[in-house]
Amino acid sequence: MTTALFLTSDDVTDLASPVAYVDAVRDGYRQRGAGAPAQPRSKFVRADPGGMLTSYAAILPETGVMGGYMYSAGFGAKDAWFMTPLFNADSGEPLALLDGASMNPFKTGAAGAVGVDTLAREDAETLAIIGSGAQARGQLRATATVRSLTDVRVYSPTPTNRKAFAEEFNECLEAEVRAVDSSAAALQGADIVITATRASEPVFDGEDLEPGMHVTAMGQYATDRRELDTTTIERATYVPDLRERATFDAGAFLAALEDGAITEADIHAELGEVVAGQAPGRTSDDEITVFDSGGTGIETVAAAHMLYERALESGVGTDIEFAPASEALTGE
Repeated sequence: MTTALFLTSDDVTDLASPVAYVDAVRDGYRQRGAGAPAQPRSKFVRADPGGMLTSYAAILPETGVMGGYMYSAGFGAKDAWFMTPLFNADSGEPLALLDGASMNPFKTGAAGAVGVDTLAREDAETLAIIGSGAQARGQLRATATVRSLTDVRVYSPTPTNRKAFAEEFNECLEAEVRAVDSSAAALQGADIVITATRASEPVFDGEDLEPGMHVTAMGQYATDRRELDTTTIERATYVPDLRERATFDAGAFLAALEDGAITEADIHAELGEVVAGQAPGRTSDDEITVFDSGGTGIETVAAAHMLYERALESGVGTDIEFAPASEALTGE
């Protein structure tokens, strides 16, 4: 039998800061840029009861771990459950199984922050964030660790939500955080734009982008949904988390392709290639850049391993046993 560690969402909640997530995820993407295997998600949809089963995986050879994410969302319970298995990449043995719910906004936010750190101007200090839910929280917490923000504007369609979001972060960030009444108002004069929504149609007009802006879009990963319009994709240096995902389920890129505004050659590089120094990032202060983040096994495995290591140090979690196939797969 092999012993692995089971970590609940409560176990991992206070194990790591946003900085620790960003550091782990940055190194994961560096390994991806050096050739670490990862693929876009597999997604299965059921109409009745409506729901989605999703999974994706990655191997981080230098860290010595592999694993991924599997989650169900919707269906009869109208909720979601996240499971994160982690394996030793050298022996293949299981290391841990994490309840991946509470870590989700932090590891996803860390991926967004790596995109900002890699592509935004060094002097960027004004942030527009569209969305006010859990993912927007994760994005803002992580982004605040890679840029010295002074002014944050939040817009979401529900006034009470955007106001509550602004009040929450005004208490914990050095920046002034305020709610505004439109996406256009949020974008005016911003250096960084983050979209973290469930919208199926573009959430701002690409004509409102000003020279030098960076955009991180992380709310959609479906062929028929997009947060960014064709104008944005056409004007920007486009960097997805995975090159393969751009033509697989990146709705904004696919729509711009269909409109004839771009070609596949307009994929500048994937994020890991830029992080690893295999491709240039921003080349001028006037350049508009986009990081299209749909979620991958890279940030998931990197964050899970970091949490696993910290759990071992802190003595949290519960041991569980797995029988190797040589013992249990007998057919008897």
